[in-house]
Amino acid sequence: MFFKNLHPYRLSTEWLVTAETLHEQLATKPFRPCGSQDFESRGWVAPCHDGDLVHEAGLDWLVCMQTETKILPPAVINKEADARAAVIAEQQGFNLGRKAMKELREQVTTELLPRAFTRIRRTYAWLNVQAGWLVVDAASERKAEDVLELLRHSLDTFPLTLLRTERSPTSAMADWLAGEAPEGFTIDQDFALQSISEDRARATFKGHDLEDAHVIEHLEAGHLPIKLAMTFDDRLSFVLTDRGALKRIDFLDVIRDQVAADEHEDAQALFDAEFALMTGELLRLLPAIVAAMGGELARTPDLIDNAKEQA
Repeated sequence: MFFKNLHPYRLSTEWLVTAETLHEQLATKPFRPCGSQDFESRGWVAPCHDGDLVHEAGLDWLVCMQTETKILPPAVINKEADARAAVIAEQQGFNLGRKAMKELREQVTTELLPRAFTRIRRTYAWLNVQAGWLVVDAASERKAEDVLELLRHSLDTFPLTLLRTERSPTSAMADWLAGEAPEGFTIDQDFALQSISEDRARATFKGHDLEDAHVIEHLEAGHLPIKLAMTFDDRLSFVLTDRGALKRIDFLDVIRDQVAADEHEDAQALFDAEFALMTGELLRLLPAIVAAMGGELARTPDLIDNAKEQA
């Protein structure tokens, strides 16, 4: 149980919620498989083996959204619709019009959808109300927002705000590339720069010498960092993005060896150990990265309280 990507958000530390209450409210939106005419279905499932919708480890809670998606490519629909349209045209002696073709595609979709293959995806989120963090492990910001949307529709109140820092990730990364890494961090040799001109040209560097004059030339020409590989305290590495997400999280051997050194009775015990270790590290990393970007701006309730009333 180690997250691979971090999309961090801020929770109000005054949010009066317990793990039991959270479980009860998530239970109002359980995962159910897609119906015959559903393209997608989302809901909450147990994040681990204990069967509870909220895995509780002290102040750290873990929840899991499961998504089932029907795989029915438009090309498949169009191919079947075109074949049927050709038969109808031959019988009637004229081609179908635009409206008739649209209705035919809808009919084909209705017939094929129940037989379509499905894909299952799980997306995890970690909450620590006392520290004020909600972190979603998702490959993209859009997938992270899907979790937030389901939380908003599940909870009576959801006092969430965006994480805002004094300096933008782009500005901070530019200074770190041109100067020194912030305290506790090292700058690795993978990064990407993007031009501020209309063409938005990108230059990606892998294993590149940071002191290379070519890098400085790019920065002086107005190319801004959009990705920067970093390591925190020699314990975990990641790629910081211009949107403030942390991608490609890698908990280094010094952390994984701590788990391997202990004996675990079963899969649940191993899950608990990894979750405790991961959250402990993230509770050190997140404040450090916020401090490195100049500290946090005052929070504003820009992401929905009283979600059910607004839904």
